[in-house]
Amino acid sequence: MFIAYNSHKNYPLSRRNSYIYMKIQKTKQKTESKRVAQVYYDAHGRRVVLGKQMKTERAMPTEKPEKSPKPKRGELQALHTMKVHGEVPLLEFLFSRLTDMPKSTVKHYLTNKQVLVNGSCITQYNFTLYKEDVVVIAKYAQRDAKKPLEKPDIIYEDNEIIVINKPSGLLSVESDTERNKTAYRQVEQYVRAKDKTARVVIVHRIDRDTSGVLLFAKNEYVKETLFKHWNDIVTKREYIAVCEGKFSEKQGTVKSYLMQNVNNVVYSSHDAKNGQLAVTHYKVLKECRGYSLVDVNIDTGRKNQIRVHMKDLGHQVVGDNKYGNVSDPLGRLGLHAYKLEFTHPITKKQMKFTAKMPVEFSKMFK
Repeated sequence: MFIAYNSHKNYPLSRRNSYIYMKIQKTKQKTESKRVAQVYYDAHGRRVVLGKQMKTERAMPTEKPEKSPKPKRGELQALHTMKVHGEVPLLEFLFSRLTDMPKSTVKHYLTNKQVLVNGSCITQYNFTLYKEDVVVIAKYAQRDAKKPLEKPDIIYEDNEIIVINKPSGLLSVESDTERNKTAYRQVEQYVRAKDKTARVVIVHRIDRDTSGVLLFAKNEYVKETLFKHWNDIVTKREYIAVCEGKFSEKQGTVKSYLMQNVNNVVYSSHDAKNGQLAVTHYKVLKECRGYSLVDVNIDTGRKNQIRVHMKDLGHQVVGDNKYGNVSDPLGRLGLHAYKLEFTHPITKKQMKFTAKMPVEFSKMFK
């Protein structure tokens, strides 16, 4: 029990007097807090406050913390990104990696379309993961993941591989800014329409603005076989290129070591230690109105290899503003992967696939 003492006399107050004393003290405190502040402005026009400010005095505005930028429409927001190191069912993999979460929460991620494998939304518990697969837990449900995509232009298909003619302007695989509109997603959706457990694995890539033959594997064994023995299995990779100007030498070979700068621009060098060896053979087929139609055969498949080597020769591929060409007579990059020859990894038969030259190419050289 609280007992108040008289400030002038050293003896306790009665219960009633204690109550009155406490009311007086509270009243004094309120009066002090309402004391009007003395305000004036100095020579520079700045507001100066002396004494205790009234409670009603508005406080100086504080800076609001910067808000994080809103994600762009369709941009993936990942809670977890995990790489697979061996064959394992999807649910088992998630349980082993998300040990701090209840199993019911992990299952909810799957049923709520928040789990993506290599960019594709997966809801099956027993979906098989393989080495190098990437599993992402998205912050929100991927409602757009099942939108129908355009059917791929299929050149050949069997139980082990599938070959398509990729159009110009379509990514081979997903990028940071595009997950769905890719050749990989088109082929994956096509095979899963027939078998929900089916999967495809991309074996090689061609540039977004390059059209032509693109190969996919249907299982991990075929993919690994092609990866490990690519240079032995693949016997020919040929392109058609529309280039600027007329070549002084109608046939030849370009060899250099390719490197890449901080802006992702590839360039030739003589640095065998740090660069990647690139070998390109070319042969001029036709010439017309200051342009050349060139057959290109590559021994190595480096990033932007043909585009860089044509620039080195002084005859850039038309429509290739990345490597210095400003003319665009085709309305697209003048590069088409028209032939791929390789030994089938299972049957051991020699396979040859071609994609017809784009109409705009042939019209230009009629």
